Amino acid sequence: MAVTLGQVARHAGVSLATASRALNGSARTVGDGLAARVRASADELGYLPNAPAQALARASTATIGVLLHDIADPYFGALAKGATDTAADAGLLTMVLNTGGDPEVELRCIRMLHAQRVRAIVLAGSGYTDPGATAAIDAALSLYRAEGGAVTAVSDHGDGYDTVLPDNRGGAAALTRALLDLGYRRPAVIAGPERFRVSAERLAGVADALAEVGLTMDQIRVEEAEFSRTGGREAVGRLLDGAAGGRDQDRPDVVLALSDVCAVGVLAELRERGIDVPGGIAVAGFDDIPLAADLAPALTTVRMPLLQMGAEAVGLALGRQDDGPSGPVRTLRLPVEPMLRASTGTP
Repeated sequence: MAVTLGQVARHAGVSLATASRALNGSARTVGDGLAARVRASADELGYLPNAPAQALARASTATIGVLLHDIADPYFGALAKGATDTAADAGLLTMVLNTGGDPEVELRCIRMLHAQRVRAIVLAGSGYTDPGATAAIDAALSLYRAEGGAVTAVSDHGDGYDTVLPDNRGGAAALTRALLDLGYRRPAVIAGPERFRVSAERLAGVADALAEVGLTMDQIRVEEAEFSRTGGREAVGRLLDGAAGGRDQDRPDVVLALSDVCAVGVLAELRERGIDVPGGIAVAGFDDIPLAADLAPALTTVRMPLLQMGAEAVGLALGRQDDGPSGPVRTLRLPVEPMLRASTGTP
């Protein structure tokens, strides 16, 4: 039978309230000697503290929440590892929640984490382009922060949040320039879902680089797809089937998928159609997920510091707790870089 707090109090010779304050924490502190006596009794009896009681006493649990769009995506897996490792180093547990990239699910998750009194919430997925969805999420987070919770974001979620901001636009521009420098002149792009801000950022980077050589987005094929392997397969299928008469000269000479997971789907579809990569069509991705260099051929991509992004997001959240809610909003900008590999004909 589990040992109760009352038994610990009797063993230590203190009141129940004093035992609770000593073990669960409270604004009303207990003297060091008395607290040590209570903890010794708890250890001797094998008492396990009640987490909800601790949360009520301290106003938060020793837990943070991390919201991801797709836990099966290696991009988010790496982010989560960076976040959970950093939280563990600080003595915190991490609740990882999968939203499916649905703002209504994300809103429910935020409210649940608020009710659970987590210490911080990390928004690890992209912000949304829908003003209504953004306003509802902002309102829920405002209530949470008003009660002392900390919020940090990875990538742009609008003003007001401490943010880890990788250079999505600059990375897409740099990769597009590199592909043009390799001699590719008929690029096609597989962009992410319009509902995500990160999709627009990366597409804008492609446009920046094309403009430098006198091209516009209207002059290339762009297909929208979910950030998934299936999305990439379906999108490149539409690109190939849409080429006039299926002639080689109407095909793109390089497909830039603005997500590595999409690029994996592109490679699978091209392989199934018997199209050589990079001899027939070159392929590039974005993110440098852990398996990108191990694909056949190895995938050209943009290296994002995924582990660091997750770690820094948690670090910002813990720093916000130290600074308090009135401290200045902090933005940590992280550089990214193209990684040219065999899928675009680079040894």
